[in-house]
Amino acid sequence: AWACFDEFNRIELEVLSVVAQQIQAIQMAVNSGMEKFIFEGTEISLDPTCTMFITMNPGYAGRQELPDNLKVLFRTVAMMVPDYALIGEIVLYSMGFVDARSMSGKIVATYRLCSEQLSSQH
Repeated sequence: AWACFDEFNRIELEVLSVVAQQIQAIQMAVNSGMEKFIFEGTEISLDPTCTMFITMNPGYAGRQELPDNLKVLFRTVAMMVPDYALIGEIVLYSMGFVDARSMSGKIVATYRLCSEQLSSQH
């Protein structure tokens, strides 16, 4: 089983410390190749392919800095907003459009306005 905890750094610091201990126990059991292990007093089966992911948005109000014992349990991956105009330009050039640069800028502007002005349709 996989678990993904979104905006993990919004959790209170005391809770993060407890969670760090729990995650460390699970990771140690996986790394040891155990099929079963004791988790908080209960013996449970362990899927060796289990893993955990967290997402964070650091720097915003109300966000906690992760404790060091929790930081070491995860690999950091930085994300950024893609350059939609560049992506559109490359796609348009690959389809044979000669004026792809100006067209991609207009397409991105159109979609941005649509996302801001129109309601979501499900």
